[in-house]
Amino acid sequence: MTNSITTDILAALNILVLERLDIGLFKVTGNVPNWLTRFCERNINIGKKIFIPQEEFPFLENFLIDAEEFWLNPHNRPLKSGFWIQQDLLGTECYLEASAIVISPQEMHEASEQRKILLVELLEDTYQEKQSFIQKARENQLNYQQFIKENQKKEILIHCLIHDVAGQLSGINCCLALLELENLTPKGKEHLEAGRKQSIKQEMLLREILNAFSSEVSSQEQFYTDPIHAPDVLTTTQEIIELLAPTFALNKINIQLAANIDLNINWKVVGDRSRLERVISNLLENAFRYSYPDSTVIVSLQQDQQYIVVTIEDEGSGVPSELTHSLFKKFYQGKDKSGKSGLGLYFCRITIERWGGKIGYSPRPQGGSCFWFRLPKVASA
Repeated sequence: MTNSITTDILAALNILVLERLDIGLFKVTGNVPNWLTRFCERNINIGKKIFIPQEEFPFLENFLIDAEEFWLNPHNRPLKSGFWIQQDLLGTECYLEASAIVISPQEMHEASEQRKILLVELLEDTYQEKQSFIQKARENQLNYQQFIKENQKKEILIHCLIHDVAGQLSGINCCLALLELENLTPKGKEHLEAGRKQSIKQEMLLREILNAFSSEVSSQEQFYTDPIHAPDVLTTTQEIIELLAPTFALNKINIQLAANIDLNINWKVVGDRSRLERVISNLLENAFRYSYPDSTVIVSLQQDQQYIVVTIEDEGSGVPSELTHSLFKKFYQGKDKSGKSGLGLYFCRITIERWGGKIGYSPRPQGGSCFWFRLPKVASA
């Protein structure tokens, strides 16, 4: 009764069942599946002995080596061959899979030896379904990876926008604070009030930018290597120093460009001006946060045949040696958490490296920090 049920099930599944008699010799068991005639010119009936793989399925030659070992030392799970492709008598490519199993006497309720079985299945709809699932899984994985990548870019952009606008607000507030110390005329007080209103507008602008930043994400990939559009690192540095000077002055910190810079040579580098401004601003603001009153921050520029190096040195507290390896990692904020979002130095690193450069840190022997980055030079037009 059990054997009859098993035979009916295998017949319904359209699986060829072969019982091993000897090495390479099998007996057909159960109903012969209809698809077998697509591969066999001769008639194969139940109980007929056939040689495998010398005849119908040459692919099985290699699989049967593993199957023989499996039948000697069977496991709980069947041994599967995996998909293979074989042409039928009409030349159509078909997908098949073989499985080696062992049926014990207890399972058959018989007092006999274990039966060594080889199952061969034609995978038509099953194979296509599996391939479709695999393809969809791959597509989903690629879509997920792309989503993660885009989400990271947006996340960085959000924090960079926060960082930049917050820096601008800080500069405005410092200027307003300096004006309050002056003996203002009524007209001056009027201008001061106007400045405060502008500060409030900046805060509103920040919220608006954060709500509408998505369209700017694609621009983060663009940079220039031609002499016409490539940024001038000297000009950019001079403008940023001028912009930040009031903030530094209010805190009694001196900021200056090194005196030995040749102002008459080419200082153009690979990159994008707006993001280069952000990199330099981030490094200078970082120096500002850790500098002491009455100290000096110096920006130096040097170049060789291939690179231009920008160095920013401060006389502040420096970076503990155990933290230097984390400086340029995402969300790093230092031991005292004095940074705005922990993305300033991270943004600097990914930007500089994106342009083919390098960025780093080294302690000053006399105390303080030295941050530097180098970028490829752009030849003059």
